[in-house]
Amino acid sequence: MIYVTGDTHGNFRRFQPEYFPEQAGMTKNDVVIIAGDFGGAWFGDSRDDETLNWLESLPFTVAFVDGNHENFDALAACLTEEWHGGKVHRVRPRVLHLMRGQIFELDGYRFFTLGGAKSHDIEDGILEPDTPDFERRLMMLQRKPRARYRINHISWWAQELPSDEEYAEARRSLDAVGWQVDYIITHCAPTSIALMGSRHNEADRLTDFLQDVRERAKYHYWLFGHYHDNKAIDEKHILLWEQIVQIC
Repeated sequence: MIYVTGDTHGNFRRFQPEYFPEQAGMTKNDVVIIAGDFGGAWFGDSRDDETLNWLESLPFTVAFVDGNHENFDALAACLTEEWHGGKVHRVRPRVLHLMRGQIFELDGYRFFTLGGAKSHDIEDGILEPDTPDFERRLMMLQRKPRARYRINHISWWAQELPSDEEYAEARRSLDAVGWQVDYIITHCAPTSIALMGSRHNEADRLTDFLQDVRERAKYHYWLFGHYHDNKAIDEKHILLWEQIVQIC
């Protein structure tokens, strides 16, 4: 069985048995995929252990594409392995980061994954902790009501958007299968969908790349998160947040 859900941001209450009773019949061969903003490896140190060990103890495998709110330093430090035909970061034996531009064969279905998104909560800037005025700027922002800022390599990472190499790998992966897959799992949406909403409704290089995928690829369903809603955009494109849906 394969399920997909939306952003978790380090809060995995939805996986408790009372909210996800289906897990009673699941094994580690079954997979729940989080469509970005996983947040379970946020600190990159022992503070993550309790959460990650609990996820590892669940009867199913937890997999995720990355969102914009991830500790990319922590993910990069994990062992890279092949899993079902694509590359993963193995955060725990059965807690897996589905890397960008990969194609996985799961239960006879082909999945294309491409995480990442542009942060929209940084209007007040990205602070650099090694600059001389860091403490002063941080104090000023903390005094500002509803300030929206991030700190580089602590709460924000430039790797939130794919690199040139990751876009190239995505194209190679799709070329290898003739741009035909069954499912696409991303964090943000193609530009034509992103501009429809009232949340994060801006185009950028990633949404434009995904728009090209939408126009060129043949697929059955595209599932994504990022926009904090549960909604069927149309018969093929599904926005997820708290819901956990079985897709096969």
